[in-house]
Amino acid sequence: MKMTPLIWIALALTTACSTGQNTENSEAATEDPPSQEVPAQETNEEPYTTLFNGENLDGWTIYGTEKWYVEDGLLVCESGPDAQYGYLGTNENYKNFELKLEFKQEANGNSGVFFRSNIEGTKISGWQVEVAPPNNDTGGIYESYGRGWLVRIPDEKEDILNMGEWNDMTIRVNGDQVTTWLNGEQMVEFTDEKIGAANGCIALQIHDGGGIKVRWRNIRLKTL
Repeated sequence: MKMTPLIWIALALTTACSTGQNTENSEAATEDPPSQEVPAQETNEEPYTTLFNGENLDGWTIYGTEKWYVEDGLLVCESGPDAQYGYLGTNENYKNFELKLEFKQEANGNSGVFFRSNIEGTKISGWQVEVAPPNNDTGGIYESYGRGWLVRIPDEKEDILNMGEWNDMTIRVNGDQVTTWLNGEQMVEFTDEKIGAANGCIALQIHDGGGIKVRWRNIRLKTL
């Protein structure tokens, strides 16, 4: 059948409309879907509180005549002329907590971190996480003026301490359980009813005998 010019025009318009509609559908299909914001995960975890501000000893009390001072943003403890026991204790008490800190031993002397402790003069009642030279149970738990050593570290963990270098220590005290870590390695885990019933401050120690110098930094705590 011979088509008239009017029929040709109608067919051309129909084809053009169909092609345009298919192109629009194709473009719509390839468009990226609208972005959806993923809500941030909420957490109830307590943040860490800085106990040492790197400038002064605000929030702490010195016990004894040994030296406690700030140098280049670090907390330094050093034996004084009396070479006796000395302590630097927090003004607040902490019962259940996780404490993180770093220390560097610059002399072959004994120090430590006390928890749930009370101090009168230079006599302290409480528990110490040992900080000592190699082969002297750094990370173990000692009870002052009481039962003495409660738990020592295994012999095979004595080489975890980096004498003369920075060491990371974590102390977790929750109820009657105490766990310590040194440079990421668990040192001891101990449960004790007497510890569970106690409360008190956190304190850093200088042992008697003289010749002790330890630097501390990044002392921070979160309550449990």
